[in-house]
Amino acid sequence: MEDKIRLLLVDDHTLFREGLARLLEAESGLQLVGNFSSIDEALKALQEDAVDVVLLDFDLGEKNGLQFFRAVRERGYEGKVLMVTAGMSDADTHRVLKEGAAGIFLKHSPPGDLITAIRRVAAGEAWIDSTSLRSLVGTTSARTNASGAPTFSDREQAVLKGVFEGLTNKEIAVRLSISESYVKALLQQLFAKTAVRTRSQLVRVALERHIE
Repeated sequence: MEDKIRLLLVDDHTLFREGLARLLEAESGLQLVGNFSSIDEALKALQEDAVDVVLLDFDLGEKNGLQFFRAVRERGYEGKVLMVTAGMSDADTHRVLKEGAAGIFLKHSPPGDLITAIRRVAAGEAWIDSTSLRSLVGTTSARTNASGAPTFSDREQAVLKGVFEGLTNKEIAVRLSISESYVKALLQQLFAKTAVRTRSQLVRVALERHIE
């Protein structure tokens, strides 16, 4: 039997949450473990069931996504968290990525893109919606030389932008008109400069070091 990606949905907007739950339940390869309106309910479910990816809204009434990250870290949750939100400020975007979010998906985006984002995040890649990306990349580029941070070549920055957008190595290669092996080599250079080993770590460290 095909291994399914086990999901937990946390959103306090009932209509959106129930609609998204039906979409996820109909998608092959995905299994919705549960959907909840509050952090407390989600934390209890995580103690009882194995979950690969949590789909988390940022604004949850009296609490927000940052409080969720702190709570799951204390409980030892090792899965991925994909923010599914109507929008966040640049500061909050930076904070959730620093706390460990594997990606950010905006609710107005096509449902098919969400399925793609879930699969990529589950596979260890990063996903950042293009709207969130534009301001973050702009700030990163403006501050790459601040505070003794490592500098990136133009080609490395182009590859880093592709990683931010959730592109595969092949897609980055096509965009930049270079070979896929060259993309892999540039990624290794980025990993070495930032002292990380995965794409999601690369995104978090790049933002943490260059956007304060």
